[in-house]
Amino acid sequence: MEYRRLGTSGLKVPALSFGAGTFGGQGPLFGAWGNTDAREARRLVDICLDAGITMFDTADVYSGGASEEVLGEAIKGRRDQVIVSTKTGLPMGDDPGDAGTSRSRLITACEDALRRLGTDHIDLFQMHAYDAGAPVEEVLSALDDLVRAGKVRYVGISNFSGWQAMKSLASAEKYGRPRYVAHQVYYSLIGRDYEWELMPLGLDQGLGALVWSPLGWGRLTGKIRRGRPLPANSRLHHTADYGPPVEDEHLYRVVDALVEVAQETGRSIPQIAINWLLQRPTVSSVIIGARDENQLRQNLGAVGWTLTPDQTAKLDTASGRTAPYPYFPYHRQEGFARLNPPVVAPPPAA
Repeated sequence: MEYRRLGTSGLKVPALSFGAGTFGGQGPLFGAWGNTDAREARRLVDICLDAGITMFDTADVYSGGASEEVLGEAIKGRRDQVIVSTKTGLPMGDDPGDAGTSRSRLITACEDALRRLGTDHIDLFQMHAYDAGAPVEEVLSALDDLVRAGKVRYVGISNFSGWQAMKSLASAEKYGRPRYVAHQVYYSLIGRDYEWELMPLGLDQGLGALVWSPLGWGRLTGKIRRGRPLPANSRLHHTADYGPPVEDEHLYRVVDALVEVAQETGRSIPQIAINWLLQRPTVSSVIIGARDENQLRQNLGAVGWTLTPDQTAKLDTASGRTAPYPYFPYHRQEGFARLNPPVVAPPPAA
């Protein structure tokens, strides 16, 4: 397993990490993802560690805390072998104090996560969403206290816009607070919006990308094809409205290209989609999930090889979209491009 620095921090993380969203299986969304119990989770952790995957990502909101509890059971007795990443900020209940990243909420959420995980520290503590009601200085001050207390090692963000991330980073620099080192983002062959603003920001500010849903919310498994109905057992029947939308024709165009590359390489469609992401700038780790051992072993086949330049170009072209204003001038107009070269060379708009 390849290890990469998380942004410009000193923390090294595996190129693939494991997402524990399937652990616990409670509620309409997470129940549809999976219902892995502690025994099954321990087996999946065994396989991950054997393959060099040492980072495990979860969140308090996953199955109402059950995911953290199951992960804690699965890593019991080998805490020193793993990197634990969790998130907080999304609503855990209906009371005013059950959501957000205020000082009070962060301290309580951290203590609750430590208890559920059965550990004395969190390696990477991420803000699951930007909280417009909590002053940035308050958020960073609370995180500073948690870091100084040894309860948190590194801090990160998830699903922030560019200005939200930059405002936080600027405040951290101004007041000497802990600096975010990671941004957990949605990025896939059918969702490349990350490239327009957040990727250049990540390069400029040293934010490492932790990619969630690399298979486009379950659409790039190889089971969804042009002219075929959605498989009866697809979780999209229950979860499509929760995830990033995609136009059918764009999805089919990308899948057609993936099928061609799969035939050339002998690799599966999910393996190709994940391998493509691993070649992109700023990506520190791609978070893979699995309902069972077979899915996990299949996803592990995404590493140890590399797409050819021609194969990458084929996927780039099929997945390319014209960027919206104000991003498209930098990609399409020569004068702007001379001043701000694109981070990733834009493919022709399909």
